Amino acid sequence: MNLKKYLVRALHRLQKGPGYTYKELLVWYCDNTNTHGPKRIIKEGPKKKLIWFFLTLLFASLVFWQWGILINTYLSYNVTSSLSIGFKTMKFPAVTICNANPFKYSEVKPLLKELDRLIEAALERILQPGNGSENVSPPLDLELWNQIPLVLIDEHDKDNPVILDIFETNQTGSQLPALCPQCSQQGSDNCTYRNFSSAAQAVSEWYILQSTSILSKVPLHERIRMGYQAEDMILACLYGAEPCNYKNFTQIYHPDHGNCYIFNWGMDEEALNSSNPGAEFGLKLILDISQQDYIPYLSSAAGARLMLHQQKSFPFLKDQGIYAMAGTETSIGVLVDELERMGYPYSDCTMNGSDVPVRNLYSQYNTSYSIQACLRSCFQNHMVEICGCGHYMFPLPEGVNYCNNEDSPGWAYCYSSLRSSIKQRQICIDSCKETCNDTQYKMTISMADWPSEASEDWIFHILSYERDMSTNVTLDRNGIIKLNIYFQEYNYRTISESAATTIVWLLSSLGGQFGFWMGGSLVEAHTNLGFQPEPTGAGAGALPPEPGTPPPNYDSLRVQPLDTLGPDSDADTE
Repeated sequence: MNLKKYLVRALHRLQKGPGYTYKELLVWYCDNTNTHGPKRIIKEGPKKKLIWFFLTLLFASLVFWQWGILINTYLSYNVTSSLSIGFKTMKFPAVTICNANPFKYSEVKPLLKELDRLIEAALERILQPGNGSENVSPPLDLELWNQIPLVLIDEHDKDNPVILDIFETNQTGSQLPALCPQCSQQGSDNCTYRNFSSAAQAVSEWYILQSTSILSKVPLHERIRMGYQAEDMILACLYGAEPCNYKNFTQIYHPDHGNCYIFNWGMDEEALNSSNPGAEFGLKLILDISQQDYIPYLSSAAGARLMLHQQKSFPFLKDQGIYAMAGTETSIGVLVDELERMGYPYSDCTMNGSDVPVRNLYSQYNTSYSIQACLRSCFQNHMVEICGCGHYMFPLPEGVNYCNNEDSPGWAYCYSSLRSSIKQRQICIDSCKETCNDTQYKMTISMADWPSEASEDWIFHILSYERDMSTNVTLDRNGIIKLNIYFQEYNYRTISESAATTIVWLLSSLGGQFGFWMGGSLVEAHTNLGFQPEPTGAGAGALPPEPGTPPPNYDSLRVQPLDTLGPDSDADTE
């Protein structure tokens, strides 16, 4: 029977109607299905029929229960992680180096003069209680102090703690606090306290907050000028066998560390490849951090801050950077991990940040998206919206100014409240997304004293002459750092995600459960339940004749012998 006859008969059936009752169709289904239960329900006796009915109902329930579990597992979009190890020539990472101290004290001292006098007087009061500020000459300018005062808390009586201003004349030694809090206030009735277990921590945090207000009013080009210049900081450079110098570094201004310099950033030219693994084929640097010109109350750590990252990505040194100590040779062996995450619906990652509802303030650097950039941009956007100004440590949206004590007297209180807000942090975490593809650099760090006592004399003479054209030694062990950065090996690890369940797995599992509990399969069901082109009797698999259908005329049948049929012939009836 060709396809045309099937279609004609099917259309005729649709126009004419089935011609069968639902009971007849149900009996026909039970008699022809390949599942065991329905057949026995209609063929067995009353007792067995009842048993088979309950068994069929039980197993059908189990099938639907298992199907629900399988579908729910598929819709959960779980992933499996696989680890593969490859070998190839790799791009050398971008290397960002900064000084731990953001500005030269000799350059920024005029701006911080009054602040330094305040902190020196406060330290004297903490260390020598009872000395008043009225003896200081010239008199202290307490305007900065009154905006964000550093106070002491006497907690001898836990229920009634006593808050004491450091410059109170009636303070005695017995009232020294167990905690040194920082108070950020907005008016006299709106004050919050940050408690510290040590005065050293409180003084450092207070100085950073006050200096932020002062430096935020300084133009960017002035802040760059007051920082460490590349030609003074980078004394020697060698990449593999090729010499390099400070001109091979890209300068950016980082609020935490001042002037930073990036090697192999890939912004203006192609990223460099590493020809071989090993220390001889990496980057070698000699740096001078000029520790004698550090700001005493702003930077309590001395050294170089460095970070390895991908090309065209912004370096977040405060989170991911490491320190290199002065007077040492620091060797950093690098291993590469490549992460490949699956996107929606398996994870909530992003390819380039275009689907993230947070305005990326770091796009002004033409850098790629990262979750650190998103979180900081989110915080700054909330800061601008709630406080009316932006924090000095983050990029500014267009048309917004940095916060300072003069233009925004309550900014410190607003900033402290926003930073400690769990709700604000959760909003930013929910809004930002991880990148789907990421490269991480695992570092193995070792250090040794450099230069040695036997060689420091001639090394310092040569380096001083090359930088300052002076025969006098202008460098010392407290400011010199040597760095070696290289690939340990060319093996790289790729950690990739794949779908734990696919549509093929789902269909096969659904069919397997149906076959196990009900004894059915798709092929047999199609064979037994398929469209019957022309039922001619009451045999197995035939539908009952439609009402009013005359019995077939068997005398008019003509059978063609099998040996006369060709390969493409059809046995037909008249």
